[in-house]
Amino acid sequence: MSRSSTLNVGIAGVEADSVMKKTKIIQDDWTPRWEEEYEFPLMVPELALLRIEVHEYNLTENDDFGGQTCLPVFELRTGIRAVPLHDHKGNKYNSMKLLMRFEFV
Repeated sequence: MSRSSTLNVGIAGVEADSVMKKTKIIQDDWTPRWEEEYEFPLMVPELALLRIEVHEYNLTENDDFGGQTCLPVFELRTGIRAVPLHDHKGNKYNSMKLLMRFEFV
Protein backbone atom coordinates (compact mmCIF):
# COMPACT_ATOMS: atom_id res chain seq x y z
CA MET A 1 0.00 0.00 0.00
CA SER A 2 1.38 3.38 -1.00
CA ARG A 3 1.93 5.82 1.86
CA SER A 4 3.08 9.39 1.97
CA SER A 5 3.89 11.88 4.71
CA THR A 6 3.74 15.58 5.36
CA LEU A 7 5.10 17.79 8.10
CA ASN A 8 3.27 20.83 9.46
CA VAL A 9 5.60 23.40 11.02
CA GLY A 10 4.64 26.69 12.56
CA ILE A 11 4.58 29.11 15.43
CA ALA A 12 1.97 29.35 18.17
CA GLY A 13 2.15 32.65 20.01
CA VAL A 14 0.80 36.16 19.81
CA GLU A 15 -1.47 36.76 16.81
CA ALA A 16 1.25 38.53 14.80
CA ASP A 17 3.58 35.50 15.16
CA SER A 18 1.06 32.66 14.70
CA VAL A 19 1.44 30.75 11.43
CA MET A 20 1.44 27.14 10.15
CA LYS A 21 3.19 25.91 7.03
CA LYS A 22 2.96 22.51 5.38
CA THR A 23 5.74 20.66 3.61
CA LYS A 24 5.25 18.96 0.28
CA ILE A 25 3.74 15.50 0.54
CA ILE A 26 6.48 12.95 -0.06
CA GLN A 27 6.38 9.25 -0.78
CA ASP A 28 7.03 7.58 2.53
CA ASP A 29 9.70 5.13 3.38
CA TRP A 30 10.99 4.34 6.85
CA THR A 31 13.11 7.50 6.93
CA PRO A 32 11.25 10.33 5.16
CA ARG A 33 13.28 13.46 4.34
CA TRP A 34 11.44 16.71 3.75
CA GLU A 35 14.54 18.93 3.41
CA GLU A 36 12.57 22.18 3.44
CA GLU A 37 13.49 25.44 5.17
CA TYR A 38 11.19 27.96 6.79
CA GLU A 39 11.72 31.40 8.31
CA PHE A 40 9.56 32.70 11.10
CA PRO A 41 10.17 36.39 11.93
CA LEU A 42 8.88 36.89 15.47
CA MET A 43 7.50 39.96 17.21
CA VAL A 44 7.39 38.35 20.69
CA PRO A 45 9.83 35.39 20.73
CA GLU A 46 9.46 35.00 24.50
CA LEU A 47 5.88 33.73 23.97
CA ALA A 48 6.48 31.76 20.76
CA LEU A 49 6.26 27.97 20.56
CA LEU A 50 7.56 25.97 17.60
CA ARG A 51 4.75 23.58 16.69
CA ILE A 52 5.47 20.45 14.64
CA GLU A 53 3.01 17.79 13.46
CA VAL A 54 3.61 14.69 11.32
CA HIS A 55 0.77 13.24 9.22
CA GLU A 56 0.72 10.08 7.10
CA TYR A 57 -1.57 9.44 4.15
CA ASN A 58 -2.46 6.43 2.04
CA LEU A 59 -4.72 6.00 -0.98
CA THR A 60 -7.69 4.48 0.86
CA GLU A 61 -7.89 6.47 4.10
CA ASN A 62 -7.81 10.00 5.45
CA ASP A 63 -4.64 11.32 7.01
CA ASP A 64 -3.31 9.55 10.09
CA PHE A 65 -1.80 11.55 12.91
CA GLY A 66 1.85 10.52 13.22
CA GLY A 67 3.16 12.64 16.08
CA GLN A 68 3.61 16.15 17.39
CA THR A 69 5.73 18.37 19.57
CA CYS A 70 5.69 21.95 20.80
CA LEU A 71 8.97 23.62 21.82
CA PRO A 72 9.55 27.05 23.39
CA VAL A 73 11.51 29.06 20.81
CA PHE A 74 13.65 30.75 23.50
CA GLU A 75 14.97 27.30 24.56
CA LEU A 76 16.08 26.26 21.05
CA ARG A 77 19.77 26.44 20.17
CA THR A 78 21.55 26.71 16.83
CA GLY A 79 22.57 23.39 15.32
CA ILE A 80 21.21 19.98 14.45
CA ARG A 81 18.86 18.58 17.07
CA ALA A 82 16.90 15.35 17.60
CA VAL A 83 13.36 16.53 18.30
CA PRO A 84 11.11 14.08 20.17
CA LEU A 85 7.56 13.40 19.02
CA HIS A 86 4.49 12.73 21.15
CA ASP A 87 1.21 10.95 20.48
CA HIS A 88 -2.18 12.71 20.51
CA LYS A 89 -2.39 12.27 24.31
CA GLY A 90 1.03 13.82 24.91
CA ASN A 91 2.93 10.58 25.58
CA LYS A 92 6.47 10.66 24.21
CA TYR A 93 7.35 8.11 21.52
CA ASN A 94 10.48 6.24 22.56
CA SER A 95 11.75 5.42 19.08
CA MET A 96 10.59 8.35 16.94
CA LYS A 97 12.40 11.65 16.56
CA LEU A 98 12.87 14.26 13.88
CA LEU A 99 16.36 15.42 13.00
CA MET A 100 16.11 19.19 12.52
CA ARG A 101 18.56 22.03 11.93
CA PHE A 102 17.94 25.39 13.63
CA GLU A 103 19.49 28.76 12.76
CA PHE A 104 18.78 32.09 14.39
CA VAL A 105 19.59 35.51 12.98
